[in-house]
Amino acid sequence: LERWRSTIRRGIFCPLAWAWTGTAFTGFFVVGHDCAHKAFSKNKLVEDIVGTVMMAPLIYPYEPWRFKHDRHHAKTNMLVEDTAWHPMIPGMYKRMSPVGRALMQTFMGPLRFLASIGHWWIYHFDLEKFRPSEVPRVKVSLAAVTAFAVIGFPLIIANFGIDGWFKLWLMPWLGFHFWMSTFTMVHHTAPHIPFKKQSEWNAAQAQLGGTVHCDYPSWIEVLCHDINVHIPHHVSQKIPSYNLRLANDSLRKNWGKYMNEASWNWRLMKNIFVECHVFDKEKNYIPLMLLRRASLQSLAPPGKSCPTLTLRASEHSSGRGFV
Repeated sequence: LERWRSTIRRGIFCPLAWAWTGTAFTGFFVVGHDCAHKAFSKNKLVEDIVGTVMMAPLIYPYEPWRFKHDRHHAKTNMLVEDTAWHPMIPGMYKRMSPVGRALMQTFMGPLRFLASIGHWWIYHFDLEKFRPSEVPRVKVSLAAVTAFAVIGFPLIIANFGIDGWFKLWLMPWLGFHFWMSTFTMVHHTAPHIPFKKQSEWNAAQAQLGGTVHCDYPSWIEVLCHDINVHIPHHVSQKIPSYNLRLANDSLRKNWGKYMNEASWNWRLMKNIFVECHVFDKEKNYIPLMLLRRASLQSLAPPGKSCPTLTLRASEHSSGRGFV
């Protein structure tokens, strides 16, 4: 009987532990994120070492991510060029194979919460995706994550078994990718925030008006080092995480009419995940499901969901200053 009680207790508390640990894993990543932006230390070598060490347990190679992430900041919300994410280009869906369409529907739909796993796998391990000058540093990071996997995983399994590896690493790692997917989408996506073609793109508009500040439950903000206070980070990447709130207050006082702010909730997530799929010059986005019903030339208008009500609009411009 006591054994059954113990099993039940573990079954109840494991999901809570995974949620907490997965969020803390995200905090590891944010420390590496600060290192990559030279916001952690005045010593570049220290930053590279700390960034590599903090991201290695996540099997996330530091240098490949840094190179791709720098391009995200340089081309935030630029169609095609933004390396974090960008909406699908019209016509792309039609050219896909049936398997490609099925995968797109899955990862733009029910598995969008874990879409960062695909981004992690596709963009960070292939040396062909990097400039020759970047490859040596990429190899160092790949060696670091390989070393952690080769040494760390067998140690976990030897001491706790395969189920221990599942509980102590895999489930928190999936939780980390849930937050990576969520933060990536919420930071730069709302039905009224457009992606722009390169010829129409403006850096100031993208960084200030194309970035969203989102309030989360306080325990998430603490464990993730205020990464949700994201607008000042895009205005100046070298602001350390512990100064983001001060910087955000200053931006509100001076540029508040151009800022987008939200509170995290499931309605916000549903509107982003259900509607913001395919680029459209007039509407900004078209839901993917509409591509399955008709050609882009004869699409019916989306239903009335009033998605922008999930953003707290400023009294001056309803959060639409640049759009």
